[in-house]
Amino acid sequence: MASTSYCATPSASLRCSVTLFLPFASPPSVVRFEAPPLLPRRLAISPPRTRIPALASALESLVQESDDEDEEEEDDDGPFKGEAWAAADERDAVRSPELEVPELEELPEQWRRSRIAWLCKELPAYKHSTFTRILNAQRKWLTQDDATYVAVHCLRIRNNDAAFRVFSWMEKQQWYRFNFALATRVADFLGREGKVEKCREMFEAMVKQGRVPAESTFHILTVAYLSMPKGRCLEHACTIYNQMIQMGGYKPRLSLHNSLFRALVSKTGGAAKHNLRQAEFVYHNLVTTNLEVHKEVYAGLIWLHSYQDVIDRDRIIALRKEMKQAGFDESLDVLVSVMRAFSKEGRVEETEETWHKVIQRGSERPAQAYVCQMEAYARAGEPMKSLDIFKEMKRQSISPNVATYHKIIEIMANAKEVDLAEQLMNEFAESDMKHLMPAFLGLMYMYLDLDMHEKLEVTFSKCLARCRPNRIMYTIYLESVVRVGNVEKAEEVFGEMHKNGTIGTNVKSCNIMLRGYIYAEDYQKAEKVYDMMCKKKYDIQDDLLEKLQTGRRLGKKVVVKPKPVSMKLDLEQREILIGLLLGGTQIESHAQRGVHIVHFLFQEDSDAHSVLRVHIHERFFEWLTSASRSFDDESKIPYQFSTIPHLHFGFFADQFFLKGQPVLPKLVHRWLSARVLAYWFMFGGFKLPSGDIVLKLSGGTSEGVERIVNSLHAQSLPSKVKRKGKFFWIGFQGTNSDSFWKVIEPYVLDGFLGFATQESGSTGSVYDQDTDTDGDDGDTQRQESEE
Repeated sequence: MASTSYCATPSASLRCSVTLFLPFASPPSVVRFEAPPLLPRRLAISPPRTRIPALASALESLVQESDDEDEEEEDDDGPFKGEAWAAADERDAVRSPELEVPELEELPEQWRRSRIAWLCKELPAYKHSTFTRILNAQRKWLTQDDATYVAVHCLRIRNNDAAFRVFSWMEKQQWYRFNFALATRVADFLGREGKVEKCREMFEAMVKQGRVPAESTFHILTVAYLSMPKGRCLEHACTIYNQMIQMGGYKPRLSLHNSLFRALVSKTGGAAKHNLRQAEFVYHNLVTTNLEVHKEVYAGLIWLHSYQDVIDRDRIIALRKEMKQAGFDESLDVLVSVMRAFSKEGRVEETEETWHKVIQRGSERPAQAYVCQMEAYARAGEPMKSLDIFKEMKRQSISPNVATYHKIIEIMANAKEVDLAEQLMNEFAESDMKHLMPAFLGLMYMYLDLDMHEKLEVTFSKCLARCRPNRIMYTIYLESVVRVGNVEKAEEVFGEMHKNGTIGTNVKSCNIMLRGYIYAEDYQKAEKVYDMMCKKKYDIQDDLLEKLQTGRRLGKKVVVKPKPVSMKLDLEQREILIGLLLGGTQIESHAQRGVHIVHFLFQEDSDAHSVLRVHIHERFFEWLTSASRSFDDESKIPYQFSTIPHLHFGFFADQFFLKGQPVLPKLVHRWLSARVLAYWFMFGGFKLPSGDIVLKLSGGTSEGVERIVNSLHAQSLPSKVKRKGKFFWIGFQGTNSDSFWKVIEPYVLDGFLGFATQESGSTGSVYDQDTDTDGDDGDTQRQESEE
């Protein structure tokens, strides 16, 4: 029996006085219902009067958000933390189009009124599978108007998920005619509740019908994306905002402009600098629509410009002029941003002039201003003056922070001031501050340029002891060893890089190792490296290729032109791809028939995904587009990249996707090797602080999940399955999690577990609230066959 709580009960006009005994079928025809009282002439749905906590305002949730500040980035945070200038009440959002639904009394048949009342009472109490089976049992008599009334009732009782299910069921019926007002209202209610995926699905459904979504839908969906934690959906928010203006022709409210702008400048400078174009677009819309431009908008644009690699000096001057014309004084943040821009161009006079303005304000002098001064003098070729500024900073009782030490050590290393650089590095290391890696790399580059290979090796060992190893430090050390002529040691370092997925090899390291073998006249090993580089499509230096050919001639070997390497996924790549697909990686069909593209998408706010991103980029390097292969520095590798269109991805597309929707292959239970499980865990899983391990499964049905669970059980890995929305969660608890970890540990990247455990807090709480699929979700297959 369905629950009789108020959440499952329709309005007074829909209540009946009898009890139903068959909730999974149509109500018995012999049951007589009381005639419902009259409803108002038309049933209209109004927005909720109380503010939804998840989206209480367009920006209040952003203002209240307290981002953890890292020591390294304390001076690079966005300039508006804690500011409430962009706050906007969600109740001010534009209203949805009016939706009218006929009264029940207007229906001529008494039995139809009774059955609709019964559906309104029973449906909200059930989950997806039973919910759909009840509707399927009514297909012989249920019309679009009837189903619309049920959906509207679900909205009235604030059961928006139920309204979404009814609407989704309606779309699959032969009699369905698109109802723009209903779709708009369902989308708006879902967005206010924070159900961004379902709201976006309704949004896309309107677009597919050739309709422009209502202004309210654009507004609410943008706010919903902005309210996601840690700015994970900022790109989606920008997309909807741009479509609101360009596709819809709407003029967003001031609160929405300010909310989006603040989100664009809320990240650290290095991460936010890519948002400049979008921020300029928001500013342009504010000006062209004659809306008030706040002081913080001007300051934010100048701040973003100051972090660009190429400074647009004219634009900064124009913004300062407009800011002055608007009657705003330049704040301390603006002056520091101007100093940063001038210092990047080595303009000492302008930097000093701005510095005097900072001093005249009489407020506390920010450490970042000293960093800008040091940068300006260093670019002007006066590194010792930079050191004097660093000492002056100490005399003013301003403690140097991480960014200050990074800058002064970098300047001294570039100036080849070995003693001073070492002294500053020791002082930095003894301060117990974090993020020593950039300083160590600066020293290693200095030692490499000065051929001080013994000191470089000592610094490399210290760096390994204090920092997480990366590809850059290993590449520097590899080049040092090759220059010394120690090929055996170089081979050992190169092998460690290649085997360690966290580090990996790249074009530069392979060329260095190839040079080492050629100088040692070990052409057999050089050819192996050469073959590997051809397979990975690495660019080989011309001088090395010429020397390799010369060496082969001297060895009386026939010089054979390299054959073109045929593209083929090896076993490791196939298993990695299966693990990523289980975790949610997408494959898209190309315009050319039978050809597909794999889209790798990683979360920018996840340290675990940051490590995995570099590893996947290296493992699939030869399959990536030319634009995705043009990154030598691993820190510049994007969090989203794609492969070239190729036939080899067609098999995986056919197995894991059906009509663009993710599904589970029928033979997936045979593919769950240790490596597949490891990459599934690294991409779509995490480890809870309690020690339990959870895997997110994208797509599939209960039957497919059951095959996976049975396969894991056959490997002595018992698990528990839960479902939330479109995803299944497979969890390993207690000793089962220990057993699972022993299986995947050989293939998990070094140091990855620490990141996966630290970032599991918020997701873990969601997982704990899921419900078991053993009861209700077991009928998913039957429900889908009935549809």
